[in-house]
Amino acid sequence: MWTILKKNSLLLWDLMDPIYYRITRLDYVPDDFGERTIMRVRLTKYKGRSITLSDGTVIHKNDCLLKIHLHNIKILKQIQNYDSDVRKAYIIYKSVQDSLPAIAHYIQGKQYSDKIKGLIGISVLNKGAKLGFESFTIQNRFYKLFKQVAFFSIHLLSSKKCSITVPEPKYLFMSKEVLLNRYLGNL
Repeated sequence: MWTILKKNSLLLWDLMDPIYYRITRLDYVPDDFGERTIMRVRLTKYKGRSITLSDGTVIHKNDCLLKIHLHNIKILKQIQNYDSDVRKAYIIYKSVQDSLPAIAHYIQGKQYSDKIKGLIGISVLNKGAKLGFESFTIQNRFYKLFKQVAFFSIHLLSSKKCSITVPEPKYLFMSKEVLLNRYLGNL
């Protein structure tokens, strides 16, 4: 029963995703071969408290950032047949890692590149330090709760068992300099 419900939910999500894509003004990031990566992005102005990253970059309110969104339905389709959480995590990690050089190239190719201070994302998968991301707690309790509710469906659809425990979402930041220094050489 759970498997059928998940399969139908994924089908519905897949049908609704193009609408979400248009409403949120996201842009696909192509790789070297013109294929879409696992990331979708858009420019945003940061609205949180000031954050100092380990390389000294300070992100202030209203700074221009590139907001990254994982293409969740694409990921869910990739991991749906795996039982191992470790295997699922590896697939997601590798997909994000493979996308970061394309994001570095994407930023460099934009006319507003000099205005972008870095990347921002929100995720319950916040162990990205090896990729160059730094994780910060979301201070606004209501926004954190909103994000937990939003991630609940992803959590349910990615789990083999029906679980109501959702990890705490966190901000993920990476300065533009760290991104370019780590990933531009990979292109």
